[in-house]
Amino acid sequence: MAKLEWESTDRILKEERLFQPDVGLTAQSNVMQYMNTKGFSEWDGFYDWSLRCPEIFWGDMAKELYWFQLWDKFLEWKFPYAKFYLNGKTNICYNCLDRHIGTSVENKIAIYWEGEDGTSQTMTYKKLYEQVNSLSAALKRLGIKKGDRVGIYLPRIPEIFTAMLACARIGAVHSVIFSAFTAKALQERLEDAEAKVVITADGYFYRGKKIPLKPVVDQAVQNCPAVKYTIVANRAHLDISMKKERDFWWNEVVKESSEITPCEEMDSEDPLYILYTSGTTGKPKGAVHIHGGYMVGIYATLKFIFDVKPQDVWWCTADPGWVTGHSYVVYAPLLHGVSSLFYEGGMDYPDPGRWWQLIEKYKVGLLYTAPTAIRALMRFGDQIPARYNLSSLRLLGTVGEPINPEAWMWYRKATGDRLPIMDTWWMTETGMQMISPLPITPLKPGSVTHPFPTIKVGVVNKEGVPVPEGQGGYLVIENPWPAMFRTVYKDSARYEQYWNTIPGRYFAGDACHKDKDGYFWIQGRVDDVIKKAGHRLGSMEIESSLVSHPCAAEAAVIGKPDPVKGEAIKAFVILKKGISGDRKLKEELMQHIRETVGPIAVPDELEFVEFLPKTRSGKIMRRVLKAKETGEQIGDLSTMEE
Repeated sequence: MAKLEWESTDRILKEERLFQPDVGLTAQSNVMQYMNTKGFSEWDGFYDWSLRCPEIFWGDMAKELYWFQLWDKFLEWKFPYAKFYLNGKTNICYNCLDRHIGTSVENKIAIYWEGEDGTSQTMTYKKLYEQVNSLSAALKRLGIKKGDRVGIYLPRIPEIFTAMLACARIGAVHSVIFSAFTAKALQERLEDAEAKVVITADGYFYRGKKIPLKPVVDQAVQNCPAVKYTIVANRAHLDISMKKERDFWWNEVVKESSEITPCEEMDSEDPLYILYTSGTTGKPKGAVHIHGGYMVGIYATLKFIFDVKPQDVWWCTADPGWVTGHSYVVYAPLLHGVSSLFYEGGMDYPDPGRWWQLIEKYKVGLLYTAPTAIRALMRFGDQIPARYNLSSLRLLGTVGEPINPEAWMWYRKATGDRLPIMDTWWMTETGMQMISPLPITPLKPGSVTHPFPTIKVGVVNKEGVPVPEGQGGYLVIENPWPAMFRTVYKDSARYEQYWNTIPGRYFAGDACHKDKDGYFWIQGRVDDVIKKAGHRLGSMEIESSLVSHPCAAEAAVIGKPDPVKGEAIKAFVILKKGISGDRKLKEELMQHIRETVGPIAVPDELEFVEFLPKTRSGKIMRRVLKAKETGEQIGDLSTMEE
C-alpha cells in the first residue's frame, strides 16, 4: 500500500463538456425500470434510498438468481471483515449454466470464439454445460474435492471458460494465472495457492507466432510439490513433452458423454477463486473472492451499468487472467444468459481494423475495453473504423485506468458519435464495478461520474477528513459491499492494511477529486503523483493534456528528483502514425500544455518514443520509466507486456 505523504493534489485539468443521455435508452433502461418499481424517477432520490436500504437493493438482486437455500441474515460487519447472505447456499456455476438448461437459453450461443489464425468456434449454453460436467468429473477422478486449489494457465481459448466453471461446480478454488507470465511468476502463484492440478495448453497464437505454454508449466512445477497432475489442451499443435502419469491431454479426460456431475451446494461465503495481484515489490497478493456476494455484485453491475438485454452480443476485450476477465468475460455474461465474443489475438493484428471487423461480423452491441487500447487504435486514425459497419453498437465502456477526455471523445466519434460511454472505476479487490455512469447519467468526458447504488465513496485527506469540492485527495470507500474480496490468501495483515491506512475506510490507492456537480475524477495512482515546486500534480491530467493535441496518441509522465523543484516532470509521447517528432513539435506540445493546463504542468523534458512499457492488462508502468531515468532497480517485470 502506498505511503501517504501528501494532503491533496492540485486540480489542473478543466473539462466542462456535458453529454445528455438518450431519452429512449433512458426510458427502456434496466436501471430506470427498477427505479420505477421503487417509486423513483430521479437518480439522486434513488441513490439516497439505496444508501439507506442496501439490504432491499441487494436482496432484490440476489433473488433474481438461484439459491439452494435463502440466507437468514444479509450482512455481518466486523470491521474490516464482512459476510453477506449468511447461511445462504448457492453456486455460481449453477447460476451460469444449470439455471438456463431447459429454457430457451440452452440452445443460445454462449461463446463466439475467434482465433487469431482465422479459425472460429461457437458454443451453446447446453454444449458448455456438457463440457463443464465432463471436466468436473475428470477433476474428481484426479482427486480434486471441495476447497482444493486448481491452477489455470490458459490462453484466450474457450477451454478457459470450461476450466473456471468446472472448478466452481465441484467447489474447487481456481487460481487463473495470466498465460504470458514467466515460469517464475507462475511458480510463485502455484506454490502459494498449493494447487494440486494445473490446466494449461500446448501453446497459442499471438501476432502471427505460436507461443509455447506447456514448457513454462514444466519448468514451474519442478518446484511445486503440491502439483500432482496437469491437463493440456491442444491449441497450437506443438511438439511438447508429456510426463507419464502426470500429464493428460484435455480431449482424453474431457470425453463426450451425457455424464452429469452434481453441482456442489456452496455456502455464500465459500471461496470461489484466488486471483493474484502484484504490486511493485513483495510477493503477489492472492485476493480471495467468494460464491455468493461476488456473484450478486457482478450480476447487478452488468445489468444496470451496461443495460444488458437478452438479445445483446457482449464483448469485453479483457483476458480472463485479470479480474475484468473473471467478472465480465466469464461469469457475469453467463449469469445473464447473453452471447459473448471472445477473441484470441492482438487488437491490431494482422491489421488495425481487426477489432472493428469483428464488431461488424458478430454484430456486437456492447463493447467494454481499456483506455490504452482506445489510444492505440486512435493512433491509426479515423479512417480505419470508418471502413466498417458499427451500427450494431449501442453502449460502450472503459476499464483499467482513467481515460483521457480526448481519447473518450475519439472513442465516441469512431463508433458513430452517438453512444454513451460507461467509464468504470474498480479493481481486483472490489470484484465489481464501483463508480460508473449508468445509461441515465449525463456524461463528462474523463469522469467516472457517480458511485453505484449502495456504494458510499469519499475524497479525504490522510486523516480521513473530507477535502473541499474540487480539491484532490484520497479516494476511499466508506461501507462494505457484497463483491468485496474477503482476505489476502494466507496473509490477513495485508488485507487489513486496505482498511487501516486511512482509519475506518477502504483505501484504493488512487488520487481523486469531486467537482461541484458531485462527479468523481480519478487523477491516477498515489504513487504517480508528481510533487513540483510545492504543487502536487496527478500524472493522468498532464497526460490528458498531451493526448488532446492532434499529433499525440499516447503519453506518460513521471517525476524525476530535482534539487530545486523537488521533482521535475519528464514526458514520453507516442505520436500518431505518419507524424515525425522534431524540435518544433516538441515546443508546440510544451506550449499546448501551457495553454490547456498552465505553466506549472509544462514538462521539463519531453521525449518522443515508439512504445511505452505496459502491463498485459494495458496499464502504463510509470515505475519502469522512472527507474530507467533515475538508475534505480526496475523490480518485478512479470506483468509487463513484451
